[in-house]
Amino acid sequence: MYSKIAFKNVRKSFKDYTIYFLTLTLAVCIFYSFNSIESQKAMMEVNSSSATYVEALSSIISYVSVFVAFILGSLILYANNFLIKKRNKELGIYMTLGMSKNKISRILILETVIVGIFSLISGLIIGLIASQGLSVLVAKLFDFKMSGYTFIISTQAIIKTIMYFGIMFILVMIFNSFVISKYKIIDLLTVGRKTQEIKFKNPFVYLIAFILCVISLGVAYKLVLDVGLNITDSRFSMSIGLGVVGTVLFFFSLTGFILYVVKKNKKVYFKGLNIFVVKQINSKVNTNFVSMSVICLMLFLTIGVLSTGFSFKNALEAGVEESTPFDASAYMYVNKGDKVRDIKKSLDYMGVKFGENDKVVYYNEYNSGKKFSDIIPLNDNVKKSVSDNVKEMDFEISYIKISEYNKIRGLNNEEPINLKEDEILITSNFSKLLPSIEEYMTNNSTAKIDGKTYTIKNEEVIKHNLKTDFMPNNMLTLVVSDNLCNEKNLSSSSVNINFDKNNKAKSEQNFIKTLDKYQDSNTDYDKVGFVMGNTRDSIYEGNKGITTTILFIGIYIGIVFLISSMAILALQQLSEASDSIERYVALKRLGASRKSINKTIFTQTLVYFSIPVILALVHSVVGIKVVNDFISMFNQPDIGGSSLVTAGIFLFIYVIYFYITYSGYKNIVKNNI
Repeated sequence: MYSKIAFKNVRKSFKDYTIYFLTLTLAVCIFYSFNSIESQKAMMEVNSSSATYVEALSSIISYVSVFVAFILGSLILYANNFLIKKRNKELGIYMTLGMSKNKISRILILETVIVGIFSLISGLIIGLIASQGLSVLVAKLFDFKMSGYTFIISTQAIIKTIMYFGIMFILVMIFNSFVISKYKIIDLLTVGRKTQEIKFKNPFVYLIAFILCVISLGVAYKLVLDVGLNITDSRFSMSIGLGVVGTVLFFFSLTGFILYVVKKNKKVYFKGLNIFVVKQINSKVNTNFVSMSVICLMLFLTIGVLSTGFSFKNALEAGVEESTPFDASAYMYVNKGDKVRDIKKSLDYMGVKFGENDKVVYYNEYNSGKKFSDIIPLNDNVKKSVSDNVKEMDFEISYIKISEYNKIRGLNNEEPINLKEDEILITSNFSKLLPSIEEYMTNNSTAKIDGKTYTIKNEEVIKHNLKTDFMPNNMLTLVVSDNLCNEKNLSSSSVNINFDKNNKAKSEQNFIKTLDKYQDSNTDYDKVGFVMGNTRDSIYEGNKGITTTILFIGIYIGIVFLISSMAILALQQLSEASDSIERYVALKRLGASRKSINKTIFTQTLVYFSIPVILALVHSVVGIKVVNDFISMFNQPDIGGSSLVTAGIFLFIYVIYFYITYSGYKNIVKNNI
């Protein structure tokens, strides 16, 4: 008998609460898809280092999945709580008919098992399909080649998914039993008349809260724009705290304040069924202002993570091209007391050998004794963007001899530059400082160094790295005559290499192996110095691993947050439909047409879904600006493509949940009036 009741209730819930089952299915699908990444590498042609990145990504996702499971578990408990509340009268009738609480709990447990099995099966089936597409995305982002299509089923991911969601559903069973044990018949039969709303009759309470909200958010935005992503600054933590407080105050005060304003406008307030719509929205938002605040913050994180994740990846990858002009480079920094001052001698001591057809150029950089601002003043825009970090930007610039600079140019088959004693070349590719340099060069053709005026030979900044490195790192290097460097202190000794194309892979491997062996051994640094080196290929692979990992984790968490937010909004609206049936019955009796009633449902659903999204977008504009300023230190980000991808993902999920919520709300009302 209990199983029949359970199956009947599940069918009924499935009809009225499609959102609940959709969310569970999507949650299982996403959880399985991302946790099956390691199995997908079987379809790809990867070398050992690339395989390591995939394994590292899989390991990180496993840890992140614990956090995701906590979020999804909370969502399932939240959704289940709404379903229980919707069925309070039904459960109250069971008790009135003499059914014990234990038997009611047994029915709910059976329902949970049925729902769990159904959602796991459907979610895993969709996840198996989605994971195949995810493997193609992994291959594309990592630049792997597909060795041939094979339908992959990850047994390990299936077991992990069943285990995690099994625990979630067990918690739901415990939660349901606990809730039922605390209920009394009178509570179950009259709970629909109760409300969680906290009302203040005085509209000035809402007005004051709204003003405090505006002040809090304004100060929060100002602080975070000033300090950027400097998490060690107390103002950064203060901006987060004020942002959260401002968001909560926004949703607490919004409906009361708007209701007060709309009431003053009689033409709007008394038009059609606007009175009913405003009251409905006011009641629901005011009741759920805390949950809506959480939803808004989750959506803000989703938009920010997805947008800046793609942007960060694109910026780093674009920067790698600029930062790796040669096949390989090695360098050592030199201090006054160091015994080793020549990288060529260090490489010879280490046993690094170059082929006969390898192109090798050694060069040195020298301390100028001058700060950046001694040569080129920081413009107002740069000062504003770096804020308190102006001193950090005002570093000591470097000199390089024109003879050695021309040798570096020769590696890339560029023509040498003739430079007179009173001429200099300005080189830089540090995006934060380029505006100041370009503005100075537009207005000046000379620069003053050590009391002497030098002519700037190049009309535009020469934007390139002097060596192959992980990021653009040429802050400001002046190419000067050889004689000027003879009087300066040596700051670093470097070598750039372009290997023979016929033996490139082997030469690069030997070069890196020798340097790694030296760094891992107990070498006498007084004889060799501390030498660091990179190859273009190793930097590309490392960059791919880092950026793809960040992007994948961002997508994983972002989509989970997005689905959770939309699901909570949907469930709250559907719960509102059940609680407001008597109001719609009254509307029908007063002569409201079906079309008018459906219009009120559409309007309030749209407004309810849009309010947290709008504030989240406002937060995101500020957040993305701050993150992009940070990313621009690596390379100028292009937010356009990232925003389009984020908007596409967001809009797709938003429309699905909105349409199903609107349809479900409309059907609930239709079936009861």
